[in-house]
Amino acid sequence: MSETYDRIGIGYADIRIPDPRLAALIDQALGGAETVLNVGAGAGSYEPIDRTVVAVEPSAVMLAQHPGRIRIQASAEHLPFPDQSFDAAMAIMTTHHWRDLRAGLREMKRVARRQVIFTWDPQWPTQLWIVEEYVPEIGELERSRFAPLADFQRSLDVHTMTPFPIPWDFTDGYQPAYWRRPEAYLDPTIRAASSTFATLPDSVVEPAIARLAEDLRTGTWQQRHGDLAGRDTVDYGYRLLVAG
Repeated sequence: MSETYDRIGIGYADIRIPDPRLAALIDQALGGAETVLNVGAGAGSYEPIDRTVVAVEPSAVMLAQHPGRIRIQASAEHLPFPDQSFDAAMAIMTTHHWRDLRAGLREMKRVARRQVIFTWDPQWPTQLWIVEEYVPEIGELERSRFAPLADFQRSLDVHTMTPFPIPWDFTDGYQPAYWRRPEAYLDPTIRAASSTFATLPDSVVEPAIARLAEDLRTGTWQQRHGDLAGRDTVDYGYRLLVAG
């Protein structure tokens, strides 16, 4: 996936702004860790500012946007560190891009005493409306990439699994962020910051977005989803896992 993020990563940090509510949850999960390895670090989202952090990322474009002092171009499956080098290793919305999940998790466990992972449960029944009604190909793609939570439990000593319902004003502009702000999906810059939209061909995405635009213009979307206006969060299956 480094090639994908070399292509879509330009301007990524302008859209994917860390949300303070998720940041607080991750910070709490890191516990008393003083040294943290961020695996698949991207542009550095959710890295704690009061701890020593080492960022590992395979994409040179993403690393160029990372503000951290210690940045290393490497993959999750081959972490270039001795055993137990860190108090904790974190992996935030990245494991679905790894070539070998089990190898990456073994490496996280090898180099750190605690592991903190934010991921999506592909078996969760509640689907995002844009996937269910407009771009079902996203659902097919994501179910093929995201591992069931049981796979993490088999590879790690997961002791805590915390749901993270997505707030309506979530600042981190990945796919579910705009569940109550449908006009945002019409913006190609916002779609480009989501690996699923960016991976699918224009022949799939553009007709779907055109249908959404028409449904918004006619009020059809509002008739189907008016109930969302009264909700502050929706649980779309995102989970924070803590092991070790």
